[in-house]
Amino acid sequence: MNNTCPQVKVCGLTSVEQALGCADLGANAIGCVFFPKSPRHLSEIQAKEISMALPSEVKTVGVFVNESFSNIMHKVEFCGLNAVQLHGRESPGLVSRLQKENLLVIKALFAEGTPTIEEAKNYEASAFLVECGKGVLPGGNAIKWDWKKVKSFGCKYPLILAGGLAPENISHAVSVSMPDAVDVSSGVESAPGQKDLGKVKSFLKAVSMCQIKKNFRKIF
Repeated sequence: MNNTCPQVKVCGLTSVEQALGCADLGANAIGCVFFPKSPRHLSEIQAKEISMALPSEVKTVGVFVNESFSNIMHKVEFCGLNAVQLHGRESPGLVSRLQKENLLVIKALFAEGTPTIEEAKNYEASAFLVECGKGVLPGGNAIKWDWKKVKSFGCKYPLILAGGLAPENISHAVSVSMPDAVDVSSGVESAPGQKDLGKVKSFLKAVSMCQIKKNFRKIF
């Protein structure tokens, strides 16, 4: 992957073997979900094993929902996380505080939920992940949405596109939204938390072929 196409984060990994498989195929970042209600939730031990096994150039991102600064930092330090993704209604103050810890801080915003895309100006985040926000759980919920709504947003802010992405639609999604990175989970799974490496390979290949005239920002 290079800056002629978006970077890729594969989220919701639960095993070292699958995380390494995604990394070997070219994923730039691996997401570990620390939200207990998620079917992709994993333990601190599992996340630490994944983080320690990954090559240094592949970032380990902890995904949190409305957690406190102390709980987040405990997991960052114990698991060796490179980045945090805040997927709830976290305050701008928490985002700023985490930024001071020399972390990549990603704030989730929602096209049809709260916090909204218009609230980006309130946060000092490293990048913004944008998805639909209509599902039962925080996260994409495999819901496809009008991805082109964030094209102008990505001109102003570092943008990670998520929600309903899969090998068969990622080329279209990238062409209409032009994100700096894309985040995939259920679209490359055989079951929740179980990645199908064949689908991951197809997804990454499709992204690498998205040759768009844009200087994509490096996020991970």
